[in-house]
Amino acid sequence: MTELPTRRIGELEVGALGLGGLGVAEFYGPTDDAQSTDAIRRAADLGVTLFDTADVYGHGKGEELLGKALADRRDEVVIATKFGVRRADNGIGQEVRGDREYVRTAVEASLRRLGVDHIDLYYQARVDTSVPIEETVGALAELVAEGKVRYLGLSEAAPGTIRRAHAVHPIAALQTEWSVWSREIEPEVAPTARELGIALVPNAPLGRGFLTGKYRSRDAFDPTDFRFVAQPRLSEENFAHNLGLLTRFEALAAEFGVTPARLALAWLLHQGPDVVPIPGTRRVEHLEENLGAVEVRLSAEDLVRIGEALPAGEVRGAKLTDFSLQFVDR
Repeated sequence: MTELPTRRIGELEVGALGLGGLGVAEFYGPTDDAQSTDAIRRAADLGVTLFDTADVYGHGKGEELLGKALADRRDEVVIATKFGVRRADNGIGQEVRGDREYVRTAVEASLRRLGVDHIDLYYQARVDTSVPIEETVGALAELVAEGKVRYLGLSEAAPGTIRRAHAVHPIAALQTEWSVWSREIEPEVAPTARELGIALVPNAPLGRGFLTGKYRSRDAFDPTDFRFVAQPRLSEENFAHNLGLLTRFEALAAEFGVTPARLALAWLLHQGPDVVPIPGTRRVEHLEENLGAVEVRLSAEDLVRIGEALPAGEVRGAKLTDFSLQFVDR
C-alpha cells in the first residue's frame, strides 16, 4: 500500500485520511470492542494519525475505547473529539449546549474518558444558537491557554458563525458532512473556511456506507442501525431512487478500475489539499480498502464526469431528519 501522504490542520500534520469513530460504540448496528480496537491500531500502523470521536458516541464509550486503543501511541497521533450535543437516552441528540459552564464540564469529562492530559483538536459538534458564539469560543480559548486543548474546530456551522468564531480565536478545522452525494457546503461554507485558512474535515464521506455499494436493500441494515430509522436518503421512499444514482456511480468506478468507495474518497481528496476526510469503520478490511483511495489519480475531466454521474441535485432526501436539522446552524 502506498504510504499515506500528509496534510495540515492548523500546525498539525496529519495523514490525508483520518478515522471516524461514530460506529465504534453504537449507531451502525451491533459493535465489537476487540474488532474496533484492531481497526484503530491497524490504522495507526498504516499512517493514519487523525482519530475522531465525540463525547456522545456511546455516551462516552467511544472516547474510552479510543483512548485505550491508542494509549501507548499517544505521541504519534492526533486525537479529536467533540462536545455540545446532549442525549437523554440511546436516541439521537435532544439538545445542544455551548455555554461557558458546559464547555468546562464537557472538556474535563472527555479528558478523563480519553485518559489524556490534552485534546489535540476540540470541536463544538453543533452550534448552540441560544448562546453567542463569542461566549463558546471564548471559553474554548481559555482551554487552549491552559494547555487542555491545542486546536479548535467547529462542526455544521454557518458562514457567519465561522467568521465570528474565528475572530475570537483561530479555528483550525471545520467538520461537516461532505461527499459526492452531499454537497451542501460547496456554495458558501467551504469558500468561507478556505478564505480563513480553516481545514475541511468531511464526515460521512462515504454517504454513511451507501457509496460503498454494499447496501442494495434496506433489509441489509440491522434494525438497530440508525441509518434504518433516521436517514431520509435511505428511507423506504427514497432508497430505490438513490440506488439508481449509485448504480451510475458504480459503473464509472468500474471504468476507472477502482471500487466505488475508493472513487468517492478520491473525489474528496481531489477537492483540495486542505481536505482531510474521516471515513469511519470498525473492520480492518474496510479500513485498508478506504486507505487505497490515496492511490487513485483523477483528472479535471474525471472529476466532471463523477459529478455528472451522481448530480447533487438528483439525490432525494435531506442528509438529516427534520428533528436533527433543527440543531444545525444555517
